Amino acid sequence: MMEQVRLNNGVMIPKIGYGTYKATIEDGYGIVSEAIKAGYRHLDTAALYENEEDVGRAVKESGIPRSEFFITSKLARYALGYENTKREFEKTLNKLEMDYLDLYLIHWPRPDYGDAQFEDWKELDVESWRAMEELYEEGKIKAIGVSNFLPHHLEHLLEHAKIKPAVNQLELHPGYLQEEAVEYCKDKDIAMEAWSPIGRARLLKEPLLVELAEKYGISVALLCLAFDLQNGYIILPKSTHFERMEENLNADAITLEEGDMERIRSMPLAGWSGEHPDRETVR
Repeated sequence: MMEQVRLNNGVMIPKIGYGTYKATIEDGYGIVSEAIKAGYRHLDTAALYENEEDVGRAVKESGIPRSEFFITSKLARYALGYENTKREFEKTLNKLEMDYLDLYLIHWPRPDYGDAQFEDWKELDVESWRAMEELYEEGKIKAIGVSNFLPHHLEHLLEHAKIKPAVNQLELHPGYLQEEAVEYCKDKDIAMEAWSPIGRARLLKEPLLVELAEKYGISVALLCLAFDLQNGYIILPKSTHFERMEENLNADAITLEEGDMERIRSMPLAGWSGEHPDRETVR
């Protein structure tokens, strides 16, 4: 059974999940079904990914009880606000054909890309969070959290929140550690989830990572996943190849020497997607 992490509200989450972003373009249902066959029970989707129906169908037709899955979805940035959040959440449940979510996240903190006309993003975050707190208290969501929130996004939210976010999902991988945001969340007992944990393949030819992967007799991808896990992050790798899906689930069996961890931590910027919550993004 996949090792789990206890969130700040006591909910248990598998520390390795399957990230569905862009993994389901050609055959969403088939790819998610393959991930389930490979052993994934933690599935990460979002309204923006336009694959919630595929995820729901794959879970439903797997023959495995819904209770054995941990399902995450996310509120799109264009839908921030109290009423919008309630409406979009119901859409997500309907698409998934489920009556609850294990984790629901605000996908991005701003509805815009730094445009001055959206200076009210802080209040929109608070309104969305209030709606999510109500859904949580009604038992429709087991845990609520955020995605792509940096400290300055979280501060205002925490000032008004009754319930602290359980998770913050950030781009985290060798060459892009976001240390300030990670330390801030650790101090607040907010679990870190890593999206793009192998830098969407941009890291696979980095000389240091290639050298260390050869040392441990593993792929660079597995090295990156092991690094994130050893840093205490929940990881969301994705692959459309069954063998790699299975391989990624074995990342927690790898232990990197502390000296090698430090060498990776000291890498210069590498593999960054270029996506930032306060500037234009494609995710």
